Amino acid sequence: MVDRSESLPLHETVLDRLGSDIASGVIAPGARISSDEIATRFDVSRTVAREVVRVLESLGMVDIRRRAGITVLDPSGWHALDPKLIRWQLAGPQRFAHLAWLAELRSGTEPLAARLAATAATPTQCADLTAAVMGMSATARSANTAAYLEHDVTFHATLLAASGNPLLAVFAPIVREVLTGRTEHELMPTQANPQALQLHAAVAAAVQSGDGVAAEAAMRDIVTESATAIACLRPAT
Repeated sequence: MVDRSESLPLHETVLDRLGSDIASGVIAPGARISSDEIATRFDVSRTVAREVVRVLESLGMVDIRRRAGITVLDPSGWHALDPKLIRWQLAGPQRFAHLAWLAELRSGTEPLAARLAATAATPTQCADLTAAVMGMSATARSANTAAYLEHDVTFHATLLAASGNPLLAVFAPIVREVLTGRTEHELMPTQANPQALQLHAAVAAAVQSGDGVAAEAAMRDIVTESATAIACLRPAT
């Protein structure tokens, strides 16, 4: 299990806690808060509190108006693909719903990236994909740890960059949050699914050989396998 909170600067720690409260609905849309309240609650300076509020405003989560103060906005206006917001939502009660939506997004981006990478990837990127697969295989018996996660994240970030499309490459931080969220919230098995490892290897091999059709198909199967594994862990309602 990965815990990022211990190494965060003070303002990031406060931002994570307040952002999580808003994202999870603990602080509901329409609620009003003040910098003084934030400073008191978290025992920080007003400067830190204002800095936190500015970040939340930049994410579309709060509105700051003179006299009206700070108002929490409706989720429909939030910057849904910001990695911070994704992290907070994956920590909340709607975790599985967000993971399902993110899987749908990934199914439209990563298979395409794999197909494009088959013609655009550099020799270095091909080598990095292979090395990431080897790293995943070497740590497969501890797939719920930071070591495995690092190789998994590297694989997906490299693939998106190897597409040659900068608009696909910007999805790397989003995928990182999805993979990290699975690990942080104990949604990864202790031992990696052999099928998932084989599929990652198939993508790397297809990209290296220039087979875009095979790379796309294997990448789509990876996203499907991940979504299915998560869905099986979803509590019954």
